[in-house]
Amino acid sequence: MDAMTTHSFRLSQVNQAQLERFAQELAFALRPGDVISLTGDLGAGKTTLARALIRALTNDPEHEVPSPTFTLVQTYESERLGLAHFDLYRLSAPEELDELGFEHLVEAGAALVEWPQRAMERLPAERLEVSLAEPGSGDSETRDVLVSGHGIWAARARRLEAMHELIRDAGFDGDDVDFSMLAGDASTRHYGRLVRHTLLPRSCLVMDWPRQPDGPPVRDGLPYSQVAKLAEDVRPFLAIARALRDSGLSAPRIMGADTKTGFIVLEDLGALGYAEALADGVPQEEIWRDGVDALLALRHVRADQTFQAGNGEQYSLPRLDRPILEIETDLVPDWLWEAVHGCPPTAAERHRYRSTWAPVFERILAEPTGWMLRDYHSPNLILLPDREGARRVGIIDFQDALQGPAAYDLVSLLQDARLDVPAELEDELLGYYCAQAATTDATFDEARFRFVYAALGAQRNSKILGIFARLARRDGKPRYLAHLPRIWGYLERNLLHPELRALAQWYEDIFPGSVRRRALAL
Repeated sequence: MDAMTTHSFRLSQVNQAQLERFAQELAFALRPGDVISLTGDLGAGKTTLARALIRALTNDPEHEVPSPTFTLVQTYESERLGLAHFDLYRLSAPEELDELGFEHLVEAGAALVEWPQRAMERLPAERLEVSLAEPGSGDSETRDVLVSGHGIWAARARRLEAMHELIRDAGFDGDDVDFSMLAGDASTRHYGRLVRHTLLPRSCLVMDWPRQPDGPPVRDGLPYSQVAKLAEDVRPFLAIARALRDSGLSAPRIMGADTKTGFIVLEDLGALGYAEALADGVPQEEIWRDGVDALLALRHVRADQTFQAGNGEQYSLPRLDRPILEIETDLVPDWLWEAVHGCPPTAAERHRYRSTWAPVFERILAEPTGWMLRDYHSPNLILLPDREGARRVGIIDFQDALQGPAAYDLVSLLQDARLDVPAELEDELLGYYCAQAATTDATFDEARFRFVYAALGAQRNSKILGIFARLARRDGKPRYLAHLPRIWGYLERNLLHPELRALAQWYEDIFPGSVRRRALAL
């Protein structure tokens, strides 16, 4: 242990409410395979911390958490992971920990261990230690908390400390604050919500987005994220959020950020996403028109400028290019083809596919560029009914934005991957967009825009078909297959454009109707 990397920090004179909120922060940080040991004298607060952590993990503030003093271990299940709560006070020999199935329980989830000194040699050296003690002042109502991360936990302890300080600096360190984890998306980001219950009730979100290591090279010696120009840390998010807000749109206000560790405290725009609004009976035409209005407003904001990311850092939007278009559409031969046909495409078949797309890409890349937020669809849009005009649209996912054709975001909205958009509504709002754009832009060419709309719709839906096939086959997430009929339908709409006949023929040759039906049953 002494030779391992260690990082420690101390929280001084925390009361019970603050101790419970720190336990919620621990629950937010917990990952499969983690071991957290709790030390302290009887009455030091170990049970208080353990109970708060378990309730936060299970997202149930009333969850019964019995002491494992006599059973030695209690297990809990949550949507994120399982947790085994050990109390080793009555352990007669370290070997008994093996009989309790410690290693298996850790492999299946995570472990929280009280009285770890009873079996220290059986615990993994790489763990997080939390020690509780009365402060030197003799204040029996508060505790000093020493947190030490060892081995791989050292870096995570630094991040835990940074998150705790960021929350404090944002003004959410009072006794009336709760911190809960929100359901994640398909990305590497995690989100939590801080809620202050008294005085001036308010909430904010915590985004946990550590910089990700590069994946294996996939093209020209570069990993997928670099070829596709995906954001690799929080700086693009910070810069674009500020730019959108400065332009009068409703991106979240940044309340605090640590660019080194990847934590952001940001405005909570609420939970009335577009899917939830529809479920509440809000007419789809109304909120989708709001979404179109926000894109129309964005047409007046220059994308080819330098934006401020904070702390003196600057950021410029990358440009859409051929490698991005190619690597995204290649997800069809890379994943969908084999899933449907049972074998990968031959070199000749792959060449025909790329050759069919090549002239389409040339025309797309010849278009004028503006903002291309890239993920402008229902999971990332929030209805803000108390605001007016384009500000009624809360935009929460934009860090991968590019300079590219404005049609991309419009087709992302009007051919939503997660929700059905009737063809009649799509046609109406596409016409509305074109009419409004033409009134403020004398160079707007509707016929040309409609082609690019269809071409980018075909490109985007091809990419999504490949991604959903990959999520199902490689990542064990078959729930995404439920969206395939919708995506095929959108793709067919786009391929009706007369200038996409060659692409439509390719799809008909490789994925005819009978094969598409088989694809829906992947």
